[in-house]
Amino acid sequence: MGPIVVIPPTSPNALSSVWDNSRRPDDDQLLPVRRRRIGAVHAENIARHPGARLRAIVDVDPAAAERLASRHGSEVGTQASVLAARSIQAVVIASSTSTHADLVEAAARAGKAVFCEKPLDLDRRRAAACLAVVAECGVPLMVGFNRRFDPHFARLERQLRDGRIGRIELLSITSRDPSPPPLAYVRVSGGLFRDMMIHDFDMARWLLDEEPVEVFAAASVLIDPAIGVAGDVDTSVVTLRTGSGALCQISNSRRAAYGYDQRIEILGSKGALRADNVALSTVAFAGADGIISDKPLPFFLERFAEAYRLELDHFIDALTRGTPPLPGGSDGVKALALADAALQSLQTRRAIAL
Repeated sequence: MGPIVVIPPTSPNALSSVWDNSRRPDDDQLLPVRRRRIGAVHAENIARHPGARLRAIVDVDPAAAERLASRHGSEVGTQASVLAARSIQAVVIASSTSTHADLVEAAARAGKAVFCEKPLDLDRRRAAACLAVVAECGVPLMVGFNRRFDPHFARLERQLRDGRIGRIELLSITSRDPSPPPLAYVRVSGGLFRDMMIHDFDMARWLLDEEPVEVFAAASVLIDPAIGVAGDVDTSVVTLRTGSGALCQISNSRRAAYGYDQRIEILGSKGALRADNVALSTVAFAGADGIISDKPLPFFLERFAEAYRLELDHFIDALTRGTPPLPGGSDGVKALALADAALQSLQTRRAIAL
């Protein structure tokens, strides 16, 4: 396939930067970790793919873009230059959320295939309008719900589809961060449901293989009162019910002292499937006082490194074959709809019918 452009948040002030979870920053201080940022991860994964070429990096910080481009033998471009270049087939958008919809529309109108990090927008109506532009332009769009591509979760899904546990009765998804994000990030994130749990809403739809018809949410501020002052919650449990009666429970927390907690369990009519945490190593110490093993991997860039690689592989391979990449734009809007319903449920303290 043709060359690809990455638009990453490599600016030191990018609000979508990864925070350093080893220590809590000051109230308004973001801690971008340049070498571990999503845009840089995507650039590396494109550069290593034998069927693609990383053509250019676009960023508001030219120096940061130059460093990333030189690392991969690429060049620095501008939004105008890359969208005008006929040789460029696709763009990967990993900028801050507030820029996603505008960039997706601009790329679509330029005839480029688009990979965009989640969410398309925090406003569902704006996201839907963006999809209308994409459909009108007839270009492929993939949304970055990378957890579908995690090898452990993907194997669980394959066994589920093979009928190994029969009919789904109860799905449990656990997702807990090692520490809260900076308050500056919380204020612009769209809240826990749209920023964090949206991944779990997509996983629930993918695994249940049917749309939820009811959402009920309960949430609290138990970790940091300042998160509540910022208008968000830090601990939540959401229950989804499908038309067939299958239930899904999603547990989210902004703090887990033992590391990044990512687990899935499915109870079916003939048995159960479970995907556990991935630890730093498989080494365990056994002594008179018990058995001690390593904690889970520290955060999402380590835990889902392979998922990030495989989702870009899928995007590139789909464009090469001429097939629609998945998850698509409609998956992004449907996950956002569940996040909106969860927030409405929390605010009204009642179940929301969909």
